[in-house]
Amino acid sequence: MMKMLPFLQSGPIGIRKESKDCIEENRQLGNPSTSVAEQVPVCPEPSEDWSKDQVKKSEKQEAACRHSRTSSITSNGSCASAGESPEKGKKGLIGILKSALKKKKDSKPLSVKQIMDLIEENKFPDAAQHLIVLEKSLSIKSEEELKTSQQDIESVYEILKRKVFDILKDSVLLAAAKPDLLQQAVDALKEQEKEDQNYLSESLPDQNMQSRPRKWKEVWMATVKESVETRMKDTRRTPTTENLSTAGQNLLHMGKTMKEDLTVVVQLIKQLYPPEFNVCSTYAELYHNYFASQLKKTAESQLEDKDIYLLLSWVHNIYPNDIRKDRVLAKELEKVKLGSLLPSSLIKELEKKYLGSEEATVKNCLSRCLETEIQRWKKDQEPEKLDGHFHSELAILAIQNIHGGQKRADALSAALGEEISPCLSRELAAFLKSYKDAFEDFKEKNKKQRFYKPILIANINNCRNFRDYAEKNIAEKDDDKVSILSTLSDIENSGFDVLLQQLFAQLKPIYKKFTENKWDSSDEIMNEIIKTTRKYISDFQTLNDPFYKAVIEKIHVHLVKEYIVRLLKRRVSLKSPAQQQNLAQNVSKNAAALETFCTNHGSQATWLNSALPKLAEIIRLQDSGAIKIEVATLATAYPDIRKRHLEAFLYIKANLTRGELKSILSYLADGAVSTPSGAPLFSNINVS
Repeated sequence: MMKMLPFLQSGPIGIRKESKDCIEENRQLGNPSTSVAEQVPVCPEPSEDWSKDQVKKSEKQEAACRHSRTSSITSNGSCASAGESPEKGKKGLIGILKSALKKKKDSKPLSVKQIMDLIEENKFPDAAQHLIVLEKSLSIKSEEELKTSQQDIESVYEILKRKVFDILKDSVLLAAAKPDLLQQAVDALKEQEKEDQNYLSESLPDQNMQSRPRKWKEVWMATVKESVETRMKDTRRTPTTENLSTAGQNLLHMGKTMKEDLTVVVQLIKQLYPPEFNVCSTYAELYHNYFASQLKKTAESQLEDKDIYLLLSWVHNIYPNDIRKDRVLAKELEKVKLGSLLPSSLIKELEKKYLGSEEATVKNCLSRCLETEIQRWKKDQEPEKLDGHFHSELAILAIQNIHGGQKRADALSAALGEEISPCLSRELAAFLKSYKDAFEDFKEKNKKQRFYKPILIANINNCRNFRDYAEKNIAEKDDDKVSILSTLSDIENSGFDVLLQQLFAQLKPIYKKFTENKWDSSDEIMNEIIKTTRKYISDFQTLNDPFYKAVIEKIHVHLVKEYIVRLLKRRVSLKSPAQQQNLAQNVSKNAAALETFCTNHGSQATWLNSALPKLAEIIRLQDSGAIKIEVATLATAYPDIRKRHLEAFLYIKANLTRGELKSILSYLADGAVSTPSGAPLFSNINVS
C-alpha cells in the first residue's frame, strides 16, 4: 500500500480530501466577487479585461489549496482532513477509490471563464454540461449571490446559444464542409433539451431555476425556418436560365434549392439528431410550406400564358415526380403529408385559363400556317419534291401545332390531356374548312398559272398527313372526326376533278367514235383512248401512292363508264345474231385492253373488271332464259343497275320480241332490290 502513495498523491484520487479551509477558499474561487464582465473578454456584454490582481489571488488560493491537500495525506495511504480521526482514514485502497469517485461528482463547477474557454474552443456540449452544473450550484447561494451569478450564467448562455444557433442555421452548408462542428452544435442542443425534460419531469421543480425550461428546441424550429426562408429567397445562388421569366426563374430556384437541401438533410444531417426531433419531416414541411406560399402568391397575380403553364407543370409534374419521388428523398417524404403546392380551387382556375390560352394559341398558329401557304400559291413557284412527290409544309406544320398542344396538356396531367383533345379536334376541323375554301378559291382564280397542276397535286398530298393523324389520334366518339375526314375527302376529290377534267375532255370525242362508226374499228378507237390516257397520267406520278392509286381508279371507272354510256346510246340496233356475235367479241377485246392498261398502272378497282364482259355476254346470247340468268348475275355484281339501263342496252338486240324484252326487264325489276354498293357504276349514268 505504501508503494502506491506517489500515484495517489499526484492522481485525481490523492487530491479529493480537502481541508475545511481549502473548501472555503474553493468556494470563494468558484464565486469570485468580480463579475463575468470583468472575467470573460469574449462575451460582448461583460467588460474587456480580466483583473490581473484577481488572477494572482486565484493562483495563491489554488497553491494554498494544493498544500493543504498534500499535507492531509496520512502515512497509511488515507486522505484525511484536519478534523478527522485516523480511524476514518483506515479504509484501504477500495475505500479510497469509492470516496474519490463520490467526491468527483461533488466537485465544484468550472468557473465562468473556463466555460467561456470551452465555447471558444467550439466544445459546445461540454460547455453546456458545465453551465448546467454551474446553474444547479446556485441553489445553495444567497439571493444576492444568486442574482449576480445568474446574470453571469445567462450572459454565457446567450453567447453559447448564439454560437450554437448560428451554426445550426447554416446546417445545410456545414453538413459536408464541417460535420464535426455541426455535431458539436447539435449535441449542445440535445443537452439543453434533455435538461429541460429532466426539469419538467421533477415533481417539485426548483423554484430558483427560473430559466428552465429554456426551450432550445423551439428556437431550433425557428432557426430552421429562418434558414429555409433565407435559402429559398436567395435566387442569386441559381444561375439564370434563358427564356425564363422572373416568375419562372423563382420557381426553378425554389424547386432546385428544396431538392438539393433536402438531399443534404437526408444524407448528412438526419443522423446527427435523435429521432424525436423528426429532422426530415421538419425540414420538408418548412420547405414545402414556403414553396406553396410563394406559388400561391404567384398564381394569384397577373401571369403570362407561359407562366400559367409553368406553374401547372410544377404542381402536376415536376414537384410530385422530380422532387417527392426522387430516389434519395422518396422514402422520407412518403412519411410526411405534404399535400399539393396549390389549393384545388386555384388549380382548377389555372387549368381553365391554360386550356383557353392553349386552344387560342393553336388556332392562331394554324391560321398563320394557312396564310403562309396561300402566299406561296400566289408566287406561282413549283412546290418542292419529297421522294419524287410534290410536297408542302402546310400539313406538317399544322399537325405539329395540334400535336404540340395535345402533348403539352398530356405532360401536365392525363385529365387535362383528355379535356383538351376535343378542343384541338374542333380547331382542326375549323382549320380544314378554311383550307378547303382557300383551295377552292385558288382553283378557280389561278388556272393560268404555270405551276397550277403541281400546286394542286401538292395540296392533295397534304390530305394524306391530315388523314393519318385524324385516324390515329382522334377518338371515334369525337363528333369532329367525321367532319374532318369528310372535309379531307372533299379536298381530295376536288383536286382529282380538276386534274382529270382535261383528260376526260380529251377522251369524250374519242368515245363518240364508237357509235359514229357503228362499233367498226373499235380496236383502233380503244388504242387511241389508252394512248391519250397514258400520256396524260404520267404527271400523276408526283402524287403520293394512295392518291396515285385513287386517281388511277377514278380513270378506270371513267373509262368503263364512258364505254357503257356508248352502249346505251340506242345508236346501234343489230338484228342478226352474227352481228351481235361480232359486237360482243369487240366489247370483250376492248374490256380486256382496258383492264390490262388500268391494272398495269396501279388500279385496284377489280370490281369493274366483270362489267363489260357480262354486257358482251348478254349481247352474244340468243336464248332469253340464258339472257335472264346473265342479267341476274350482272345485277348481283352491280346492284345499282336499273330497268332503264337494261332497256337502253337491249336496244342493241333488235331480234328480241316484245314479250321476251318485257320478260327480261321484269326479271331485273323483281331481282334488283339490293342497296347500291359503295362504288357505284350505273347510278352515275344518265339514260336519255
